[in-house]
Formats: sequence, structure tokens, C-alpha cells
Amino acid sequence: MSGPKPTGSDAAAGANRNEQPQAVPPTGASEQQREAARHAAGAAYLSRQQQPWTLDRLKEGLSAGDRGALAKALTLVESHKAEHRRQARELIDACLRDGMGADTERSFRIGVTGVPGAGKSTFIEALGMHWIAQGHKVAVQAVDPSSAISGGSILGDKTRMEQLSAQAEAFVRPSPSRGTLGGVTARTREHLLLFEAAGYDRLIVETVGVGQSETAVHGMVDGMLLLLIPGAGDELQGIKRGIVEMADWLVVNKADGPGASKASETEADYRRALHLFPPTDHGWTPPVLRCSALTGEGLPHVADQLEAFRSHMLEGGHLLERRRQQAGTWMHEAIRDALTADFYGAPGVAGKLKSMEAKVRAGQWHPLLAAERLLGEFAGGGN
Repeated sequence: MSGPKPTGSDAAAGANRNEQPQAVPPTGASEQQREAARHAAGAAYLSRQQQPWTLDRLKEGLSAGDRGALAKALTLVESHKAEHRRQARELIDACLRDGMGADTERSFRIGVTGVPGAGKSTFIEALGMHWIAQGHKVAVQAVDPSSAISGGSILGDKTRMEQLSAQAEAFVRPSPSRGTLGGVTARTREHLLLFEAAGYDRLIVETVGVGQSETAVHGMVDGMLLLLIPGAGDELQGIKRGIVEMADWLVVNKADGPGASKASETEADYRRALHLFPPTDHGWTPPVLRCSALTGEGLPHVADQLEAFRSHMLEGGHLLERRRQQAGTWMHEAIRDALTADFYGAPGVAGKLKSMEAKVRAGQWHPLLAAERLLGEFAGGGN
């Protein structure tokens, strides 16, 4: 299997200190013997790295929690090349068929959203470190806004989660949204499945912020956490009522120093406001909490509430039902993506798209009529 080479954060993940085995020279070995053992181990490691990535090797690597295999798999599913997309589908299908992912009894997926400046990255890093201390493996999908020039991530969350990124039990993956609505990258669902296949049981999706289209992540995770700023209401925080309704936890961050008293007031305000919202269909009452991701104060209580929600959803069968609904949504999204790709790749469409768009821009054709004509070309096979 040939495919895109891991770059950037992928290359760093592939070179993680836990991936390369250390030489173990015999007790009492001389320095020369130690050096020879290190050289032999390094040569064996490089030999394995130079082997082609086959589907079986990727599956084996994911099962073993190999970070290099995970980085390669993530890069593969993000590729737009037809051959890579075919390979990615085979890999995802193999993971699902072999039960390597989507285990509701073990994994827990949460989405974290909030306005810029709410401290999402600092909060996620603190929560991730807390989970690791409890024996979990943490994966973070940090979705950054995309550069209009290069299409790459602008913020690079991995550089803002240096402590978490350095942990052997964590994997931080910054990915550009590339214009995808909903505050998620186009392949977030595949990423989550691959994280789980690699043994990560606490998954976090950080979105680009709160906005009118910042809702798609809700259809990919088990629970949604809304991060709030002390001393600002909905109007100032730019939070839509619909997003508050989808939140399973509301957390007022930065509850330290001068912001402590304001955080208490904001917490009380939202608790009162939530009484006006309709009850959830699964019987969970979203708590309003406060913490300081910077100092760690209140963070253990937030983590306890996350786990309480998970237990509640598991016991009532709601978590499994939510995952099943999400699987159905994923199918419809895959159909739309495939049809869109086929439409723009159809020879009959590609040859007329630019000229038709030029006529629309010039006012010679109405956009709806132009779209109807192009769709007709596509449905007729371009004849």
C-alpha cells in the first residue's frame, strides 16, 4: 500500500520515543558492547520503518497502539486521491469488521466548543492530563480554521498543548477544517474510529469556536461541553440558544483570580436560564460548573460530571442508541460526499462547469437553471 507520507505532527508522532525499542545490553557489558547493541536496535528500527505500509501492517500497528501506524492511517483518510480513499475505506471497514473501534463500553467521545478566548486548548490539556493520571489514553482532534492560501491549520493546537502532546498516553492531531461547516474537519468521524482502534479510550474533539453552523460535532460525539467566559451573557459570548440546548455540560472556565467572583455569577445565571429549556429526551440534566484550567481548581469535579453522564447514558442504553443514529447520519454524509465527488469529476460536467459559471457571473444564466443543466449533464452521463 503506497500513500501520503506523514508530515508535520505525523512525523513527530512517528518518531515518538516510545515507538523505537531501546537496546538492552547484558549486565556488565562494556561501553563498546552497549554502543553495538544501540546500533543494532537502531538499524532494526529503521528497517521496519522502511517497509511498505500494507493494510495488514496498518491494522497490526493500530492494534498494538503504534503511533506511527496511527499517524499514517490518519494521513491516509485525509487524502483526496482516489486510490488513497479506496485504501482508507478498506482500512475503516477492516477496523469495524474486526471490532477495533466504536466500543461504547470502553471509549468516550466528547466535543468541546466555546467562543475564542474561552481557553479551550488550556482546558483540554488540563482535562487530558487528569484523565491520563487516572490511567486513560487520550486522543485530541483539534480542528483549526484553515488558511485560505495553503489550506493548512492556522493555529496549530499541538503547539498550544505542549505538555499533553509530550505524553506517551496522548495523541494530539491538529487538522484544518478546510471550509467544512460545523466546526469539524471532513474526516473527523474516521479519525475518531482510528483513535479507538489504536486503543485511545478518551477522545476529545475541539471545534473552531461557536457559531451558527457549529453543530455538526454534536452528531459525532457522546456528549457536548460548552465552555463559557466569566461575566458575559449570551449576547456578549455570541452563543446561540440552540447550542446551549445541545450542551450536556456548561463549564465556566477561568474561575481564578479576579475572575472568580464573576465566574460564580455566570454559573448562577446559566443555572437559572436552564430552567427555561425543555427537558432532555435521555433524562440527563446538564450541570453548570466552573473551574480554572490554569490552576486545576474545580477540574476533578468537572471530570466526575463527565463520567457521571457517561454512566447515565450507558445504563439507559442511550449511548448505544446515539452511536447508532450517528452511524446512520454518517452513511448519508458518505452518500452526499461520493455524489459530490462524482459530479465534479464527471467529464461531461468538468468540461462545461467553468463556461457555465462564467455565464452565471455575467448574468446570462440564472444560477438555478445553470445548476439544473449541469445536473442533467451528470445524470445523462455527460452526453
